[in-house]
Amino acid sequence: MSEAIGAYDLVIRGQRILTTAGLAAREVGIRDGVIVAIEPLGNGLTGNEVIELADDETLIPGLVDTHVHVNEPGRTEWEGFASATRAAAAGGVTTIIDMPLNSIPPTTTVDGLEQKRVVAKDQAFVDVGFWGGAIPGNKGDLRPLHDEGVFGFKCFLLHSGVDEFPHLDADEMEEDMKELKSFDSLMIVHAEDSHAIDRAPHPGGDHYETFLASRPRGAENKAIAEVIERARWTGARAHILHLSSSDALPMIASAKRDGVNLTVETCPHYLTLMAEEIPDGATAYKCCPPIREASNRELLWKGLQDGTIDCIVSDHSPSTLDLKDLENGDFAVAWGGVSSLQLGLSLIWTEARHRGIPLEQVVSWMAEKPAALARLHNKGQLALGYDADFSIFAPDEAFVVDVTKLKHKNPITPYDGRPLAGVVRKTYLRGTPIDGQNPGGKLLRRGNV
Repeated sequence: MSEAIGAYDLVIRGQRILTTAGLAAREVGIRDGVIVAIEPLGNGLTGNEVIELADDETLIPGLVDTHVHVNEPGRTEWEGFASATRAAAAGGVTTIIDMPLNSIPPTTTVDGLEQKRVVAKDQAFVDVGFWGGAIPGNKGDLRPLHDEGVFGFKCFLLHSGVDEFPHLDADEMEEDMKELKSFDSLMIVHAEDSHAIDRAPHPGGDHYETFLASRPRGAENKAIAEVIERARWTGARAHILHLSSSDALPMIASAKRDGVNLTVETCPHYLTLMAEEIPDGATAYKCCPPIREASNRELLWKGLQDGTIDCIVSDHSPSTLDLKDLENGDFAVAWGGVSSLQLGLSLIWTEARHRGIPLEQVVSWMAEKPAALARLHNKGQLALGYDADFSIFAPDEAFVVDVTKLKHKNPITPYDGRPLAGVVRKTYLRGTPIDGQNPGGKLLRRGNV
């Protein structure tokens, strides 16, 4: 399988190259940032540069993280395009899609999108796309944002945490879904029901179990049921963000069997952490929906393996340290969000290998499937014609997470001190190594990728 004769810009040779046919001994030829040859090892492709993988290294496609809060402009002290994309690259992520909040302004108008692009363009170390936002009163902005290249639209079914991004009720969401259906866009939903949360116990104090009781599974289940029915009635494409409640899996599976246009993601924190082990006052673990019990976690893994859950993305949602209320450890006061952009692959691989799940499956959940969600047709796989985005990964090398060495801006993560398997040794974007000094990321537009 190759194209023209002559030297490639780059050739990578190795015993373990993760192609669409699985792990195999291959040579990969890259020209102009695109994979143009994949041949059996030993065929002797020639390149201006040749990389021979070490025996403990595997070449894997660049991961695609469709759920990242970069927060720039407006809350750049929380994160920013330079720090977020450096962290992504260090974790083997070569494409991120930025959420429409918590930047100021949010990405709910074309002007808001343009403000983001202006600040992102010269500081992205990986490729960056953008989600639009659906809020009350901006139905007229949805089509213009779509035409400007957003990959779909996010809405909340309860308070978003920031006042400049108000939530929709279910009827408003259905109206917007009808609108999105008319140009085949996608509604991605933070599915927790505001009425159920209002009726739940108050979350005050430093006990995690009190906080957990304040965000019950029922609130998620009720909102997910609403998303499913509105997607069924409108025929629109809908996506459930950060699934935490395993109770919802049978209803999701049934909707998919019925042909509802539904996809679902979950996140590393729901698959690796458990409520029983969260110390009092440890607000680094606070996120919404919350990290639930060990039994719930095991059912989420089952949901991934049977295909009910489609993909795994970070929901990297950082803030400044003071907003985590570290002095008091009050879960009601602390900002909700887990910082894990750089660690997702190692976190999931560490858990997956214990369960006998192969690396190919992990990479499918974290690269191929999120790329399919965003309709990024040239990302997420090592295949002919795809962008030469990949990383050199040492699956058997172990390390201990040191929060001070992570690349995201504010040094807090619930994984500090955690031993993990799998080290990303180098990441490439369009065949060029990402050095953290020279930003080579492109701003992606839907349809131009």
